[in-house]
Amino acid sequence: MCSQEGEGYSLLKEYANGFMVSQVLFAACELGVFELLAEALEPLDSAAVSSHLGSSPQGTELLLNTCVSLKLLQADVRGGKAVYANTELASTYLVRGSPRSQRDMLLYAGRTAYVCWRHLAEAVREGRNQYLKAFGIPSEELFSAIYRSEDERLQFMQGLQDVWRLEGATVLAAFDLSPFPLICDLGGGSGALAKACVSLYPGCRAIVFDIPGVVQIAKRHFSASEDERISFHEGDFFKDALPEADLYILARVLHDWTDAKCCHLLHRVCRACRTGGGILVIESLLDADGRGPLTTLLYSLNMLVQTEGRERTPAEYRALLAPAGFRDVRCRRTGGTYDAVLARK
Repeated sequence: MCSQEGEGYSLLKEYANGFMVSQVLFAACELGVFELLAEALEPLDSAAVSSHLGSSPQGTELLLNTCVSLKLLQADVRGGKAVYANTELASTYLVRGSPRSQRDMLLYAGRTAYVCWRHLAEAVREGRNQYLKAFGIPSEELFSAIYRSEDERLQFMQGLQDVWRLEGATVLAAFDLSPFPLICDLGGGSGALAKACVSLYPGCRAIVFDIPGVVQIAKRHFSASEDERISFHEGDFFKDALPEADLYILARVLHDWTDAKCCHLLHRVCRACRTGGGILVIESLLDADGRGPLTTLLYSLNMLVQTEGRERTPAEYRALLAPAGFRDVRCRRTGGTYDAVLARK
């Protein structure tokens, strides 16, 4: 076998085994491996981890050693036994108490997105999401399928809080938003992005607008509701009156919906927007030719298996915004997962 064929075969195996790596990460998070090791006074051997987690000794040792190979854990030998501790990567991103933790989003990915991705081939054939096959739930009302229970809804909201805690400030700084004193985050969930906004722009106030069940959970479980600069309003942004504001944020919203529904929503936003105001769309932008970046393409496939929308190019967002009444559309890549599109009324 020539070296080129060897490299190709290795790459193929890496791709084929990718789901196994994901499941190791998801399982370790779900079992509480990283929390246990973070709270332990010293590194633990596999027997101690197994005992604390109530998991099988053999399975626990296999999982721990695989996590070491993935650089999620580190292992040392003490008294002839391997003992395990979190790496910096795990301590930073996988322990619940870390300010940069992504644990909740990973749990959501493992429990919901991963189950839908089992049906990717069907989604490609049918051109629609796979909630009926994955969970036995009709998906005509999209978020009734995503929010299958109050626990699932809380998990999703916690996951989005993880995302905005890490990336919110960067994407909100892509443009200077200080000229907009009243900002409305449509579909703002827990208020994590609104909290980042008032922190970055102390002179502004923020309104979080979301469906009643989400607002009620936000007030019970998330700290943004305690900030006097942030208020919560209940409603359906497709049907109910929108609060008047200087700037509307649509973060990870438009990618959920068809072009027709996006146009309907954008027309409603433009009518509610104060003269001279604007809209900030936060999404992962595709390249102009639609063939990259890879992460955004994967996210677009995720929209196929989970929603009725897709990721879009800058030109496609301009084509949605202009007919709704927005002008001076500017797109800015942040270098992170999410990019920013700002337009004025």
